[in-house]
Amino acid sequence: MSLELADEAVRITTELVRIDSTNYGDSSGPCEYEAAQYVLGLLREVGLEPEYVEPAPKRSSLVVRIPGADRTRPGLILHGHLDVVPADAADWSHDPFAGDVVDGVLYGRGAVDMKDMVGMMLANLRHLVTNAVTPPRDIVFAFLADEEAGGVWGAEWIVRNRPELFADCSEAISEVGGYSITLQPSDGGPATRSYLLQTAEKGYAWMRLRATGRAGHGSVPNDENAIVRLAEAIVRIDGYDWGIDLIAPVITLFDHVSEVTGIPWSPDDPAAFLPQFGGARQFVAGTLANTANLTTLLAGKKTNVIPGIAEASIDCRFLPGSDDKILSTLRELAGDHVELIIDRMVPPLDVPQTGPLVDAIAAAIDAEDPGASVVPYCLSAGTDNKALGELGIHGYGFAPLRLPADLDFAPLFHGVDERVPLDAIRFGARVLQRIIETC
Repeated sequence: MSLELADEAVRITTELVRIDSTNYGDSSGPCEYEAAQYVLGLLREVGLEPEYVEPAPKRSSLVVRIPGADRTRPGLILHGHLDVVPADAADWSHDPFAGDVVDGVLYGRGAVDMKDMVGMMLANLRHLVTNAVTPPRDIVFAFLADEEAGGVWGAEWIVRNRPELFADCSEAISEVGGYSITLQPSDGGPATRSYLLQTAEKGYAWMRLRATGRAGHGSVPNDENAIVRLAEAIVRIDGYDWGIDLIAPVITLFDHVSEVTGIPWSPDDPAAFLPQFGGARQFVAGTLANTANLTTLLAGKKTNVIPGIAEASIDCRFLPGSDDKILSTLRELAGDHVELIIDRMVPPLDVPQTGPLVDAIAAAIDAEDPGASVVPYCLSAGTDNKALGELGIHGYGFAPLRLPADLDFAPLFHGVDERVPLDAIRFGARVLQRIIETC
């Protein structure tokens, strides 16, 4: 595998991190434009002219297809998003957009979410072109806008307005899986690494509770106070026990870790087993049940005026097969005089845990990290694979990173001091090269 390719992945990732592509969710920030221009320059440098789409100012995406040896086979999409969530520099030990490298670790917003994967993709794409390598089937490389706000101006817009860019593709690879966890057998045997393959994602629903009541003067008793009605609904929802709901990839993951470590787990109390997952613990914790978290409140404008309307926002994440249950339960918990308004609802994903692509991924990992295994898991959040799912494309999360055993990885996503080891990027670039050339 190419050392030059791996080093280029590091260089490109570092340069991307130094570009502020913050997505505030309302197109008020820098968004993806400058990062997209950087990507465009790298592609033109090797003679490629990608499809460049900008459905709204600064909301920029690029798509390019590399023809494969067998064009009768369905193509594979490799996609990554160019936007990042906001970062408050005052909270960080390093400027989030300086791209500082300390002790072989790259610090910066987007280092793991997901400019590292974009850097790996670009290095591999440039390698294919400059070395005249023909992959087994068509590979579509997509560099997308707006993932951090649901992909409205990125993957979702392309799927609904330019679906031909993904024509004849059946599978996709993107974030968040692919990173390693280190498992220590209870008998004191040697530790081993397992790489998590994201085969499922929770769906999400962004909703509002709107309570109505009787507006009035703050000095007058009021038994139809919208704020009180909203508060009562919030307490009911917050206190509701959704119960444990274990889907197939979650059970597969728990069984795998139990087999490697020799430590049993109980379906009645899976949370007790979470410490075995190391840096993936938080992601795995979010896949054990449906959740509904209250996130914003809006009510009233003046201290001596009782408002007639009060609202709260809910971020609901639900497992495959739970769509109807989630909505009916929340409507019941909301109660009288409180309406449940769905602003955006995106279904979960659940794709096959086996197949030729999964085999190619496992073989690539084994070649670069002999003895390591690949195991399916469910992501508690969501990715642009959901949008591609509208076209019947099976999306997998696999941004390969070989991580130190003591790195608490999941909290780095959207967290302070987001960072990634440079050697992990080099490793991932090599793994991705093997997947591309054998898939």
